[in-house]
Amino acid sequence: MQGFAQYADWFYLVGAILFILTLRGLSGPKTAIMGNRYGMMGMALAVLTTFFVAPSPVLGLIIGAMVAGAAIGIYRARTVPMTQMPETVAMMHSLVGLAAVAIAIAAVLHTGVKHDGIHRFELFVGCFVGAITFTASVFAYGKLAAKKWAKTVKGSWVKPTQAALFIAMLGFGTNYFVSEDLTAFYLMTAFALAFGYIWIAPIGGGDMPVVVSLLNSFSGWAAAGIGFTLNNSMLIIAGSLVGSSGAILSYVMCKAMNRSLMNVLFGGFGATATDTADSGEVKQKNYKSGSPEDAGFLMSNASSVIIVPGYGMAQGRAQNAVKELYNTLKAEGVNIRFAIHPVAGRMPGHMNVLLAEADVPYEDILEMDEINSDFSGTDVVLIIGANDVVNPAAKDDKSSPIYGMPILEAYKAQTVMVIKRSMSTGYAGLDNDLFYMDKTMMVFGDAKKVVEDMTKAINGTGH
Repeated sequence: MQGFAQYADWFYLVGAILFILTLRGLSGPKTAIMGNRYGMMGMALAVLTTFFVAPSPVLGLIIGAMVAGAAIGIYRARTVPMTQMPETVAMMHSLVGLAAVAIAIAAVLHTGVKHDGIHRFELFVGCFVGAITFTASVFAYGKLAAKKWAKTVKGSWVKPTQAALFIAMLGFGTNYFVSEDLTAFYLMTAFALAFGYIWIAPIGGGDMPVVVSLLNSFSGWAAAGIGFTLNNSMLIIAGSLVGSSGAILSYVMCKAMNRSLMNVLFGGFGATATDTADSGEVKQKNYKSGSPEDAGFLMSNASSVIIVPGYGMAQGRAQNAVKELYNTLKAEGVNIRFAIHPVAGRMPGHMNVLLAEADVPYEDILEMDEINSDFSGTDVVLIIGANDVVNPAAKDDKSSPIYGMPILEAYKAQTVMVIKRSMSTGYAGLDNDLFYMDKTMMVFGDAKKVVEDMTKAINGTGH
């Protein structure tokens, strides 16, 4: 193993290149599978290299932990429904944060090692970022999984409490950095854990896609910080890649919502969203409703159809039914495509993942900027469980909290059909004027059942 150690940096370099190729591959759906393969190869190489260069490794513990982790990971990957992928991603982020905290504590308690100022600073930063990532991700998991304990908190006490916890965390962390006092280190960790939870708890479901992306970034920076502690260049590189890519994605998503990251994290309509939606308070207006058969007839006689998927499609597990509808309309000669908003669903790329699982052709899945100009020339737009991302208030109501947010301009189509369970509001807690337009027909019911009935209607009236 000693002879192998001199070549470790070369293996780490190859691993780093593979990780870069992973990010490149994951930038598009057609190359995502190859990107995942690069990532698996890079991680396998990094783990094996670290295994051989580790000083005096305890083989039983290492191999046991690897086997247990692999078994749990394989089981979860094989059994998790695609609709539960957002909360699964959040939970994985929490484990990265927990690992960073555990490694930092182990390093602090390691006997016979005197940490200089630089290493104490690395431990300080790596530990508190990991602790914040852990509890924030746990809450995000609970929120996305609709757990009862993950309720949005609100009140005038929230921001002062956040500030007090953050100041206490930095204060005890600074004390540890100066004095190397273990009690201060433990208190810093405890306050960081509490801050992570209370920091994310006020944020509502509408902002969870950005939160998940940001926590992904945090998990990367936590890993990079611990990489410095362990003097492991591969961990530093991998953590930096994850941290920077997550930060960029968070910026892109905030731009898609026309909001700043600070507005998402410390205010805005996210919390109001869930509270209003949960209350069931909806302004009564006149709207038109129809049956799946009516909708099927309209689509079968259209020359062009655009489907706008939202979280309702994921919640109803309707992606395969939507694919069948797509195939049926395609066979009828209809020009049918999908329009994806960057923040549709509950995590970045949520709709893309669901449609990919149903084997919808990539060329017919278009992003907002690619398809927005086509809505005005489209016969029928079918909206499946989307709300805020098609709300015209973002365009024409300067008093609306979402004014200025780029939306899918579905309201420009000749006919709009919306599948929803009820007239309840979306995450932003705002009513949607699109639902009350003369050109709009509401079709109420479970997304999967409604889409299946639409397909049956088209097959029964096909040309």
